Amino acid sequence: MVRTADTGLARQRRRSAWLFLAPMLAVLALVAFEPLARSLWLSLTDAKIDKLAGRFVGIENYVGEYGLFFTGESWIDPAWAAAVVNTLRFALVSVSIETVLAFAIALVLNAEFRGRSLVTAAVLVPWAVPTVVSAKLWDWMLQQQFGVVNFALAALGHERIAFTTDYPMWSVVLVDVWKTTPFMALLILAALKMLPSDCYEAALVDGVHPVKVFFRVTLPLVKQALMVAVIFRLLDALRVFDVIYVMTGSTGSTISMSGFVRDQMMENGYVGFGSAASTVLFVIIAACTLLYMKVARVRAEGAP
Repeated sequence: MVRTADTGLARQRRRSAWLFLAPMLAVLALVAFEPLARSLWLSLTDAKIDKLAGRFVGIENYVGEYGLFFTGESWIDPAWAAAVVNTLRFALVSVSIETVLAFAIALVLNAEFRGRSLVTAAVLVPWAVPTVVSAKLWDWMLQQQFGVVNFALAALGHERIAFTTDYPMWSVVLVDVWKTTPFMALLILAALKMLPSDCYEAALVDGVHPVKVFFRVTLPLVKQALMVAVIFRLLDALRVFDVIYVMTGSTGSTISMSGFVRDQMMENGYVGFGSAASTVLFVIIAACTLLYMKVARVRAEGAP
């Protein structure tokens, strides 16, 4: 009799949960699933910007002479391959640098010192600046003739450098690191604030070196929060568009997958082909996310 009552209560709780989730799921279907489904349908047509009601062509935008893969001359479209490589390189380099810097900043902000609140507010300023504004700001600062960076280099007797021309990818990475490192630092700092103090007090009493304390105490305890911060940044980096477009345009050395989609749709007018590229972009991001979560789960379960 008790088991029957518990089962009925569990069913009632599930119904209540679905009832509360229904509005959110409806909104999610409108703002996420519907555009995704429409993009998938357009990728199966030869729709153009002036004729969205294109004819059904199946997977020709994905595979075939004018598709993304197995074009006849190569197994992948060269322009799309360059966009994929640029995006992955940008994501790996920027997220790696941001993770290291963010951890260092979070450790500093977690320490007790005078004026910590002011320093914390100053660190968060880059994150508060809109991406387009920060990209344009750095574009001006890195300008070869009148930029403040080259002005400082010239004052030191160094030759002026065309950063966005000679080092386009590194210039974009620099701006992204400056912009988004505070976001990761904030997430890691929140995790550091929740750590128990008795672990550090015991390490201090035992005379454990601070480096060992970091690797054996701090890092394992904030691992979950660190993984969340990394996956958030990785997702954002894989769909990067604005900072690259503002600073370098759609050049082959820096164009991202999102930039490739934009060029195919807006510049060339190939909505169907661009939708196919956007669908592949979605699959790549989903695959990277699932792979990262799988690896992180295996490491967490295998940890002592």
